Amino acid sequence: MDDAVAVRDLVVDRGRRRVLQGISCVVPRGAVTGLLGPSGSGKTTLMRAIVGVQTVSSGTVTVLGRPAGAAELRRRVGYLTQAPSVYADLTVRENARYFAALQRRDHAHADRTVADVGLADAATQLVGNLSGGQRSRASLACALVGDPELVILDEPTVGQDPVLRADLWARFHAMAAAGTSLLVSSHVMDEAARCDRLLLIRDGRLVADDTPDAVRAATGVDDLEEAFLRLIRASEQEESR
Repeated sequence: MDDAVAVRDLVVDRGRRRVLQGISCVVPRGAVTGLLGPSGSGKTTLMRAIVGVQTVSSGTVTVLGRPAGAAELRRRVGYLTQAPSVYADLTVRENARYFAALQRRDHAHADRTVADVGLADAATQLVGNLSGGQRSRASLACALVGDPELVILDEPTVGQDPVLRADLWARFHAMAAAGTSLLVSSHVMDEAARCDRLLLIRDGRLVADDTPDAVRAATGVDDLEEAFLRLIRASEQEESR
């Protein structure tokens, strides 16, 4: 199977508001797919549906050949939420080793993962004493420590300085080259160029599902932010007809 994730006609309602409006898309295996769009566009809701923790109104989500949320996917999918999901009263190392044990990985593997996200020097610090960006990286280490086949990362570079952002993206691409499939959300359009494929979303609708080069070619501009704006205008014109 070529796709790590296949979403078909996905609709999610929250109260009277339709958050996702019949989205269909795929996340290819062994690549970094960027999920980009402004805040409130539905990115986190789509990611939650893929992980299997979001109630959906209709449509299907298939993950690694199984329905989203299936019990057998728990060890195969890593998920980083926007809010840090680690224990504040444990050190970075203790958190990573705890989650590694749940995934039947040893201490050495956990310690390497901490180093891979740039926290080797902070390994013995309590998570509660870390900066926001460091806490996010501690959560990232815990999401990656089981070597999942599919990694869902919700705004992983928020609060990181430019050097660390570049290091994290290099890490993501190294993982993809080794066969891991990644879905990475961001509202920062300059990160779009770092992705192998793009899902551009606005107001719960998919505006584009293509490579960065194809998005540039389709809109006739090199700047991906301007390309996104042109795609939005075109979709609005289509809807108004």
